[in-house]
Amino acid sequence: MNPDPDEINLLDYWRVIWGGKILLLLIVIVSSFTTAFVSLRMPNIYQATATITPIVNQGAGGLPSLTQQLGGLAGISLPNPPLSSEIISLLKSNILREKIIEKYNLLTILFFEQWDEEKKTWKKGKRSILNIEFPLQKLTRAIAPGNPKDAMKKNDAPHIWDGLRRLSSIVKVNNNVRENTITISVEFPDPLMAAKMANYFLTTLNDYMTSEAKRVARINMKYLEQQVDKTADPFIKQKIYTLIAQQIETSMLAEVKENFAFKMIDPPKEPDQKIKPNRASMVMLSFVVSLFLGIFALFFREYLKKSRAKA
Repeated sequence: MNPDPDEINLLDYWRVIWGGKILLLLIVIVSSFTTAFVSLRMPNIYQATATITPIVNQGAGGLPSLTQQLGGLAGISLPNPPLSSEIISLLKSNILREKIIEKYNLLTILFFEQWDEEKKTWKKGKRSILNIEFPLQKLTRAIAPGNPKDAMKKNDAPHIWDGLRRLSSIVKVNNNVRENTITISVEFPDPLMAAKMANYFLTTLNDYMTSEAKRVARINMKYLEQQVDKTADPFIKQKIYTLIAQQIETSMLAEVKENFAFKMIDPPKEPDQKIKPNRASMVMLSFVVSLFLGIFALFFREYLKKSRAKA
């Protein structure tokens, strides 16, 4: 009786694996220990989240009807309730993030590994590769120096664009359309600073939207006051006075600031547990991958031996 070829193949496979068990064990141990060492060197990352919802009703009632009645009055921009898309766009915008970086001096926090807290200066030799300037850039700045903010763009110091890129990697904004809520999350090695940065975003967002609302209200009031002097129709004048009152109310609501553009549902809190790295999963994945790679290496070595024997 001829032996089953499948059985012979399985025995051959087992002999190859058993014969190279030392190499296989070495590959698995080295890979697993290397992964464990690297994971231990990685900092713990904590995530702080905050949830807000846009304010739906804002200002006096009856505004849509007034807008329709005075639809022919060009040049007037009436305040509308903030939409989720508008708030999300602002949270992701560079203009808002630049204000946050400058107001709270976030460069020293985002690039803490390059900042010398005792000397209050940037460490030499720790510059980012993004800060390396080409000769043409240096020549351009030498011919036409920029504003004083360019003083931050030293070779040893990160500048505003580095900060914007770093914020993009650690700050996430999500919109829940069904519940009409917006969640902002910040991932950072320091749990307290992660919560603070989330609060920085919300505070700056509120300040920016209230200042914009007041600015638009002032422009509208100035325009409406001019229209009052130009029209002789008492009915139109009455409507314009109503719109002026609406602008005054909007400006007053913006002065209050709290719950003007959005309402806080869940304020940011200091997290007590890290979200990554998951060191156990990393080591387990490394073990499985190295095991398969080791077996593949053994079969490849066996294939080379047979090829040389035939030659």
